[in-house]
Amino acid sequence: MKKLIYIGFIFAVILGCTATKSKESLAKKEPDKVSDTVRIANDELEYEILIYDPNFSIWLQTVAKPRNYYSLYSLENNNIFYVTEWNTRVNQPQLYNPNLYQFQIDYNRNIHYGHEVNYLLYNYFLYFQKEYKQKL
Repeated sequence: MKKLIYIGFIFAVILGCTATKSKESLAKKEPDKVSDTVRIANDELEYEILIYDPNFSIWLQTVAKPRNYYSLYSLENNNIFYVTEWNTRVNQPQLYNPNLYQFQIDYNRNIHYGHEVNYLLYNYFLYFQKEYKQKL
């Protein structure tokens, strides 16, 4: 059975309207490469993460470091830390904005998700912290 993890923000569409000129120009120049949804998947393991955030794909293309910049070991260790903190915040809606932390992330340190899944998840955490002024 395929496990599906969703990271989404209803209000992200509203925030997406405040894009900078460089993001707007990128969206106009490359409309087929810019999407509101980023799919992170390892089909062999039947894991998938869908990120619904209008500016993440643009941020990934313009700000994120290249895919080969981080080692798999580094990405996995960072993701374990970030996922743990994320899930803690999901479980404490009285302390953390439940509109930001809506869904838990089922990330198991004993499963090898591969470089691409870990790279995209890690970069989403970086993007999320900067975009929503959060410190995980």
